[in-house]
Amino acid sequence: MAQVEAELHPQAEAAPKPQGYWSGVIRRLAGDKVAMACLIVIALLILSAVFAPWLGLADPYRGSMIARLKPIGTEGHILGTDEQGRDMLARLIYGGRLTLFIGLMPVVFAFFIGSALGIAAGYVGGMTNTIIMRVVDVFFAFPSVLLAIAISGALGAGITNSLVSLTIVFIPPVTRVAEAVTSGVRSLDYIDAARASGAGALTVIRVHVIGNVLSPIFVYATSLTSVCMILAAGLSFLGIGVRPPEPEWGLMLNTLRAAIYVDPWLAALPGVMIFATSLCLNLLSDGLRSAMNVRD
Repeated sequence: MAQVEAELHPQAEAAPKPQGYWSGVIRRLAGDKVAMACLIVIALLILSAVFAPWLGLADPYRGSMIARLKPIGTEGHILGTDEQGRDMLARLIYGGRLTLFIGLMPVVFAFFIGSALGIAAGYVGGMTNTIIMRVVDVFFAFPSVLLAIAISGALGAGITNSLVSLTIVFIPPVTRVAEAVTSGVRSLDYIDAARASGAGALTVIRVHVIGNVLSPIFVYATSLTSVCMILAAGLSFLGIGVRPPEPEWGLMLNTLRAAIYVDPWLAALPGVMIFATSLCLNLLSDGLRSAMNVRD
């Protein structure tokens, strides 16, 4: 029976991705020198943030009014000290923990939630699609920055509230992309063949749809990571994100504003970290997009 079905519907045997697909992705990504360099930089940032307690750094919370605003290159403080005399190198490394965490986790949550909503809307269609996508359109009526500020302002400052607000901001764009690619896959021949063979909706989605749509959704989600990190730093800079005295790059930019006239290089260090990290994330996302051969 299976052989007869395969002969009648040859498209049903088409696999969503060839067996060597992911090995090819890794090979093409490894051949991209820019993407690999950015991957190494991001990996070093993550490793230094995770293993910060074992790096022999100074206490990022302990300050000294005598040692405040020491310039870069001071003995015992390679990158100087901040406005309260706290070691800048320690605060930058520990600050990478919160900045990267708040920049990555909302995108991860939005990827799973938005993918589920978009796939459901794209595959089921009809009233389900209309309800989900019209709700998404409401969120698109507001710029992402203003929406993040409004939600964080309503919820209050704090790490948890920042995660919630940023997740809400990034669910709509992920949902829209997931709905678009699912609607395109839904009309392909092998989906019709799977339905004709008696497969249920959940089986078709799990076996045939998800394998085809997750790659473009994942690539799009990675491109949102740098935007999310910048938004998280912006919320902390405005005082509605991470609370003092936690080390976080956006909050450090805020507290060092007054020091820009005393030592502008010292005040610029958190901004340099934000810029370099977001640039590496964008370049890595572009490299991953090319490696996965995802077309617009």
